[in-house]
Amino acid sequence: MRTSAAILLACLLLVNVEGMAVVSTGRCLCIDEGVNFIKLKNIQKVEVYAASSSCEKMEIIVTLKGTGEKKCLNPESKFAKNFIKKSQRHKRYGSSCTWKSFF
Repeated sequence: MRTSAAILLACLLLVNVEGMAVVSTGRCLCIDEGVNFIKLKNIQKVEVYAASSSCEKMEIIVTLKGTGEKKCLNPESKFAKNFIKKSQRHKRYGSSCTWKSFF
């Protein structure tokens, strides 16, 4: 009886440890590198996720107006780099920075 209880406990611990490892290996939301450009007028919301222990790459998720569809934006594209730079400047200086002069 004790042997079967010990085996059952060992199996439960192994399952629990394996389950925790799987959860911590991936928060990455983007499967591929993403698109290189999205028209500004189609963007409703932008979410930027920095690299972390659960996902080794920076991810930029764009929510589109109208459809609510989410697309991954390639963080290495010229568009994304300019967008990040411009948004940081916009936060720092407030309304003195216009989105029309984005590019």
